[in-house]
Amino acid sequence: VQLQASGGGLVQPGGSLRLSCAASGRIDRLDDMGWYRQTPGKERSLVAVITDTGSTHYADSVKGRFTISLDIFKNTVHLQMNSLKPDDTAVYYCNAALAPYAGLGSKNYWGQGTQVTVSS
Repeated sequence: VQLQASGGGLVQPGGSLRLSCAASGRIDRLDDMGWYRQTPGKERSLVAVITDTGSTHYADSVKGRFTISLDIFKNTVHLQMNSLKPDDTAVYYCNAALAPYAGLGSKNYWGQGTQVTVSS
């Protein structure tokens, strides 16, 4: 299983970015996908997660600004980030909880990080 993230970059405060992450390989069941972020010296923290049924959860700091969506048929998660602030600057990591084979429990898989920099 591989997770391929894309869409990071440099944006001015108040701007927008859209991150995408596609899971590929052997996937029998996808339970949820989400985004985490990490800055130097700090632990990785949850930004947003979406389940296969469409339930979502957001960190308080991004509620009302970020929107997570899931294309279950393409095993792809998107994170639309609006009204970006300098505090949103971080490396963003894609995560998927999935079972590669029927009868097995879910495991967590991580994509490579993508840098998001919010600066004027």
